[in-house]
Amino acid sequence: MSTVLYVTAHPLEMSASHSLSVGHEFIQSYREVNPNDEIIHLDLFKMDIPKLDADVLDGWKQLKNGVSFENLNRSTKFKVSRLNEIVDQFLAATKIVVVNPVWNFLFPSVLKDYIDAICVAGKTVKYTSTGIIGLASDKKLLHIQASGSVLSEGPWESFEFSHRYVTAISKFIGIPSIEVIYIEGTGASPDQAPTIRENAIKKAHELARTF
Repeated sequence: MSTVLYVTAHPLEMSASHSLSVGHEFIQSYREVNPNDEIIHLDLFKMDIPKLDADVLDGWKQLKNGVSFENLNRSTKFKVSRLNEIVDQFLAATKIVVVNPVWNFLFPSVLKDYIDAICVAGKTVKYTSTGIIGLASDKKLLHIQASGSVLSEGPWESFEFSHRYVTAISKFIGIPSIEVIYIEGTGASPDQAPTIRENAIKKAHELARTF
């Protein structure tokens, strides 16, 4: 049995989001193929994800210097503890599905907050004298991304920062298998939006059988 983290970074309801619609279709198909797997939905816009602020950075520094967790101030203890929960949940999963729109050539900031929470030295990545070692090599990731313009190819390809960043982070922490489903061009060609989404849903159903 596998544990799947279904990570969504969109504030709207599924009916108003191409990315969430395709993500939902993937999860439904995946459940049919893998009825015994545990699927945990993380709605990042509704989650408490501490930012890496002064409290967190100072708390980590104190812990590294030998200060006990109980001697941290209340705010710092809460944030550090919550971040530990998030990364431990990530480490316990074997499959990750990330769903997001593209806003101004990048994903919503809540996804960056989540990425910051799971990229932790000693847990998901290790720094050595010979280089960086990713510690999440037992996982696979699917990225489902919607954008109004076509960014994966063509004249706007150099502006595609979102999937490239997700791919870079995945490789950084050692994830060897990364798949992507693009739902793109729905804003540039609104008359084609239904077809674009249906094609993405078809790919989602296909990937659900092998993911």
